Amino acid sequence: MRLIGAASTVFALVLTFVVSGFGQATTAHQAEDTQKDRDGRAIFRFDTFGDEQLWTDVLRMHEPIATVDPATALAVGLKVDVDALPPAIIAALRAGQVDLTSPAVTTELLRLNAVVGVKGAVNETGRLTSVGVTCALCHSTVDNSFAKGIGKRLDGWANLDLNVGAIVALSPALPDTLKAELRTWGPGKYDPRHHAFDGTNLIPLNTPSLPIVIPSIYGLKGVGFETYSADGPISYWNSYVGVGQMGGHGTFSDPRLGLSITQTPDLVTPKLAALLDYQLSLRVPDPPEGSYDKEAAARGKHVFRSEAGCATCHQSPNFTDVLSGPSRTVPFLHDPADVGTDPAYAARTATGKYRTTPLRGLWQHAPYFHDGSAPDLLAVVNHYNQLFALKLTAAQKADLVEYLKSL
Repeated sequence: MRLIGAASTVFALVLTFVVSGFGQATTAHQAEDTQKDRDGRAIFRFDTFGDEQLWTDVLRMHEPIATVDPATALAVGLKVDVDALPPAIIAALRAGQVDLTSPAVTTELLRLNAVVGVKGAVNETGRLTSVGVTCALCHSTVDNSFAKGIGKRLDGWANLDLNVGAIVALSPALPDTLKAELRTWGPGKYDPRHHAFDGTNLIPLNTPSLPIVIPSIYGLKGVGFETYSADGPISYWNSYVGVGQMGGHGTFSDPRLGLSITQTPDLVTPKLAALLDYQLSLRVPDPPEGSYDKEAAARGKHVFRSEAGCATCHQSPNFTDVLSGPSRTVPFLHDPADVGTDPAYAARTATGKYRTTPLRGLWQHAPYFHDGSAPDLLAVVNHYNQLFALKLTAAQKADLVEYLKSL
């Protein structure tokens, strides 16, 4: 298998790539909306908010990443955007002429800005000099249309293959005890209450670590609150994550958490509005054709609304009651004991309670519950059947699962 990984060879191929222009003209209003969408999408996909200060300056992640081959990167859940690859590179991949065991290829993919959610700077000698991450790292995946882990972007879909803990544990700057704790997270999980970054240092928040499932973020329009514990509206969480978790250069403060981070200039807050617009535009993906039994789902809809009583909390149209309180600015929440979920993570949040999760695209993002304790939808149904003594029959449970798969 011939190597196309040396910077000079691939760079020559890159020169053959031509970016096409945009098509028809639009009205002024349409153009404004389109531009807002483009701005938000660019922020979501490519803006690091200056978080190289964490990933490069503190964690020194550019050092281990420069030694990681593409096969290993794909194995820990990193994705490659096929649309970012020049035709010559795609042809070489199809011909089996790219050595996926060569770290030089990983560096070249970063030069091409083809690794979803990771931005790297590569100097003229082909050396990776810095690395940062974007929102898309955790909240995008690809459709695998080219190969597993390589395809067209699916923004808003949780990357449930991504092993953030294992990746961060590669840092040469972290102590072995912390690395061991990070490695316990596993694929598709992250602990946003474990630590924060203030621009200079990692601040311990809670231990032991309690990782949660990385959520999909499509179908948020009208929901009002993003997090499992509804600490604030979507832009609140974007700020918390962008500054305190991603390590972006900005300002975040919440007295409820005892956390206050101030950095100037603020590279996060001015972009929250455009980012929100794009996130709210991400629609719920339709279930694949043939992925559920339509007749059983119709019966399950009745079970959902009557025998199981699910609609009491999972209210239409967004299948949540989080905005059903006296004020839409204050979330309606549930005590952990009321829904039979682990109270430990909630106790580390600003509210201490859980929001009713919107049932959006459930077919796509198993496992379920904030901690991933339900491996499939039948386990979810069994949990509530036991908790609320619903006495559903096996047939009713099966029909209810088919309905949930259809949402």
